[in-house]
Amino acid sequence: MSMMLPEDFFDLSQCGHQELFQQDEPVWTVLDRLQEYITSLFQGSWPLAGHTGMVEKSLVISNGEVRDDLIVRPVGPKQSVKAFEGNSPLEDAAIIMPGAYLFDDRIIIGVGSVVEPGALIKGPVVIGARTEVRQGAYMRGDCLIGDGCVVGHTTEIKNSVMLNGAKAGHFAYIGDSILGRDVNLGAGTKLANLKMIPGEVMIAAERKFRKTGRRKLGAILGDGTETGCNSVTSPGTLIRPGSVVYSGVAVPGGYYEEGSCIMPSSGSVVIGSIPHRG
Repeated sequence: MSMMLPEDFFDLSQCGHQELFQQDEPVWTVLDRLQEYITSLFQGSWPLAGHTGMVEKSLVISNGEVRDDLIVRPVGPKQSVKAFEGNSPLEDAAIIMPGAYLFDDRIIIGVGSVVEPGALIKGPVVIGARTEVRQGAYMRGDCLIGDGCVVGHTTEIKNSVMLNGAKAGHFAYIGDSILGRDVNLGAGTKLANLKMIPGEVMIAAERKFRKTGRRKLGAILGDGTETGCNSVTSPGTLIRPGSVVYSGVAVPGGYYEEGSCIMPSSGSVVIGSIPHRG
C-alpha cells in the first residue's frame, strides 16, 4: 500500500517551510504539526505586533516597519495596488487596505502582498510574498500561505497550507487541507473536512483503509492539480500531482494516482488518465 508521503504530492525543493514536512511520515501529519510550527514563527518580533481591529488607514509594511503615512493607489492596466513615498513606488511593500479587519496581531505578511478591504484575518497566519488576500476573504487561523498565492473573494480557509502559486480565487472553502504548488481551485470549490457520520477519517486506497488519526481532514492536492467550478471533495481526499477534477463533481474520499482525471459519468464518477499533452 502506498506510503502517501509528502514527496508523492509535492516538489518541496523550492518550498520555504521544508521543516514542516517529514519525509518518512504520511502527508496528512503536516496538519498535526501546523499549529505548533506557525506559532514558533512568532517567538520574536514581527511588524504587525500590536496592530489589531479595523484598519482605518492603509498600513504599509516596508523594511520591517509598519507605516500609515504613505500614498496607496492602483496603477497599471490591471490596477494593481502599490505604495508610494512621494512619486517613488515601494516595490517590496506589503499593503493592508482600509476596511480589512485584523482579529489579532499574530499575522506575518511577506513583501509585495496585498490585503484588500473586507478581508478578515484571525491569527496565527503567515502569508508569503506577492500574495493577494481579496475582498471578503476569511482566514480563520493556523494558515500558512506561500508566495504568489490568491485567497479570493468569499474564500474561507482554516488550519491549511497553500504552497507557492496555489490559488483559490472565488467562493472556496479550504479546511484542514494542503494545496500544492500552482494548484487552482475553480470558483465554488469546497474541500469538505468533516464526516457526516462521526469518527476518524480513513483513506481508501488499494481496497484497504488507512487510519489518519484525524477527526477532520479535507483534501491534499498535489502540485498542478486543478478543480472545476462547484466541485466538492469529500473528507480524506488525496490527489496526486497534475490531476483534474471536472466541474460539479463530488469526489469520493480516497487516494488518486498522479494525472487522474475525475469526471462525471451517468450520475457517478469515472477515474481516468489525462491524455498526453504533446
